[in-house]
Formats: sequence, C-alpha cells, structure tokens
Amino acid sequence: MTAWTKLKSGVQLHVRLTPRASREAVEGVRLLSDGRAVLQVSVRAVPADGAANEALLRLLAKALDVPLRDITLTAGQSARLKTVSVSGEPEALDAYLLEKWGRRE
Repeated sequence: MTAWTKLKSGVQLHVRLTPRASREAVEGVRLLSDGRAVLQVSVRAVPADGAANEALLRLLAKALDVPLRDITLTAGQSARLKTVSVSGEPEALDAYLLEKWGRRE
C-alpha cells in the first residue's frame, strides 16, 4: 500500500493533515490504524474558512517544487484525511516522492 497513486496526469496523494501544529512540515509516510498509508502533514493554520487546506496546498507545492496551480484538493475538504492531486509527469513525481520521503508503505 502506498501514500500516493500514479495517475495518467500526475499523482494522487493520500494525506493526514494536522492543523494548529507548532510547525509546518511534511513528516513522511505513516500507517493509519486500519493499515492505510498516508503522508503526514502538519500546518500552523486553523481549520476554519479553508485556511488549513490552503496552507496544506502551499506547503506541498513548496515541498514538491511544483507550482501551486498544479496542486488540487480533490477530497476531504472538512476532514483530516484528504486526497490531493498533483499534475505533472507521473514517473518523475513518483521518483521524487520516493527520494524525498524514502519509502512507499
């Protein structure tokens, strides 16, 4: 099981977001209690009026070195578990994710 899925137009990330954290960081791949793999992300923003979601997208854009316009929140707008789509070359994004966070659970 992986924290991301390759698509024809990029990758789809499975994210667990922690808002109101003391720091902003992509902490790496974690396993949930049900066995699903997610990318654990923390942001300082509060989960109100989309602020935490916006902070998530900005942080992922910076971490993945892609333009903000290439990242879209596709599911989980009001939940901690989110799905984020990243447009781009799927093989290159997959290789970058593996290099950056070291493993696919």
